[in-house]
Amino acid sequence: MKHTHITYLLLLIGSLCLLTGCRSSRHVAGGIDTTSGFLSSKVELTVPTKDAVLTVDGTMKLQNGERMQLSLLMPILRSEVARMEVTPDEILLVDRMGKRFVRATRSELKQVLPRKASFERLEKLLYAAAKSGGKRSLTGTELGIPSLEKAKVELSNFSTQPFKLTPTTLSSRYKQVPLEDLLGMLMGLTRE
Repeated sequence: MKHTHITYLLLLIGSLCLLTGCRSSRHVAGGIDTTSGFLSSKVELTVPTKDAVLTVDGTMKLQNGERMQLSLLMPILRSEVARMEVTPDEILLVDRMGKRFVRATRSELKQVLPRKASFERLEKLLYAAAKSGGKRSLTGTELGIPSLEKAKVELSNFSTQPFKLTPTTLSSRYKQVPLEDLLGMLMGLTRE
């Protein structure tokens, strides 16, 4: 899988997490106790490109008020190819294959994100999806990316069992790149 495709997948997921919101509150619904402080699920991301349709599975873990980690896994080998971590104050995007990352604060992303984008909105979106009858599949259009109307993110197999969620640490082998570089790659990929 090309490095630009990994970056593209990360940014699409980032858009899911930051560009959408919902109107639900946390409560027990459909067997999911959303007051436990923990939520996890499986994730499937499908992105049509010029040459093929890419599908990547992964996992999402959310600890209320602290952080959300999304891990995208290589098909068959199941090793992590990309990770996104969102906290109330910053976002970390990691390209494991390219050994590079972007770390940006909310204020640094001010020009990229909608005014109402927040960690609280992300939590609400994920809890709404976990509810019985909740919207678990979102398209690029619904994420506010009309040029990616056929891209799709699906969430499934929700759980509220407690887990340990530690912040992502990176070795010196990883190179920090500017957010603009990753956004430039995304724009190039959508024009292909």
